[in-house]
Amino acid sequence: MINNTQRFFLCSVLAASMVSAAHGATPAPEDAAVYFVSPMDGQTVSSPVTVRFGLEGLGVAPAGVERDSTGHHHLLVDVDDLPAMDQPVPADDRHIHFGGGQTQTTLELSPGEHTLQLLVGDHLHVPHEPPVMSDKITITVE
Repeated sequence: MINNTQRFFLCSVLAASMVSAAHGATPAPEDAAVYFVSPMDGQTVSSPVTVRFGLEGLGVAPAGVERDSTGHHHLLVDVDDLPAMDQPVPADDRHIHFGGGQTQTTLELSPGEHTLQLLVGDHLHVPHEPPVMSDKITITVE
């Protein structure tokens, strides 16, 4: 059973997907880049893992707030194939949305190797054009 917060989020994503075709791609500034402040690629960490996001050339704005040269973070955890770049980023335990404008999170990850990648979305959760995404990093959880 889903709670009211989850219901609101799912309705927001559904509404965003219905208008994304008419929306068109939000342009990204040429110098826009997203990256991991921590952890670093190849690092061994313990769970819970604090993940800090870095962003250059774009400002952070919450989902639903349309401002030029802004977006919000999505964290892709153990994702092999990137989501469609012309649709809202999926919302599940492997595609984590930070629509409140958050720039860090704490994750509970099982022991072993995990991949992380950041993807910035516009006010409708749709990646910019060109996409603003980090390199994929690999961490090992003890």
